Amino acid sequence: MGMATLDSAQPSERDVTTADTALEHVTAYLARHPDPAHTVRVVVQEDDEELILPRAAVELLATVLAHMAAGRGVSVVPAHAELTTQQAADLLNVSRPYLIGLLEAGEIEHRLVGKHRRVRADSLLRYLRRDDQRRREAADKLAALTEEMGLYE
Repeated sequence: MGMATLDSAQPSERDVTTADTALEHVTAYLARHPDPAHTVRVVVQEDDEELILPRAAVELLATVLAHMAAGRGVSVVPAHAELTTQQAADLLNVSRPYLIGLLEAGEIEHRLVGKHRRVRADSLLRYLRRDDQRRREAADKLAALTEEMGLYE
C-alpha cells in the first residue's frame, strides 16, 4: 500500500473569485439535475471540446470549489491512501501526540509498519463523521436543556 503525498492547492485572490463564480454555476446545475446516475457534459469554451464526467466527480469538484471560494487550501487524498501520523494529524488539525492518543484509544483504525503507525484516509474520515455526529448530538441536548430551563429566548 503506497504512502500518500498531500499536495495542497492554495488559492490566490483571483482563484477565490473564480471558484466562487464557478461554484454558483456548478451547484445550480447539480440542483437542476438531481439524478445520481446522471453524467455531466462539460464543454471547454476555447475549443468546444466535450468532457463527460461522473456526477460524483462534479459533486467533489463543488466541494473543492466551496473551500477555494472561502480562501482555504484543498488536498485530495484517495480513500485507500495510507497516511503518516503527522499527515493524519495535519488533516485533523490536531497535534501529533493528540492523534497518537486517538489511535491508542481505538478511536481511529491504524496499522503498524515496523514501529511506525499508518492511518488509512477512510479510517480518518469515519472518525470525523462519528465525531461530527457526537458534536451535533451534544449541541442538540444542550439546546433542549437550555430551552427546558427557560434560558432560550
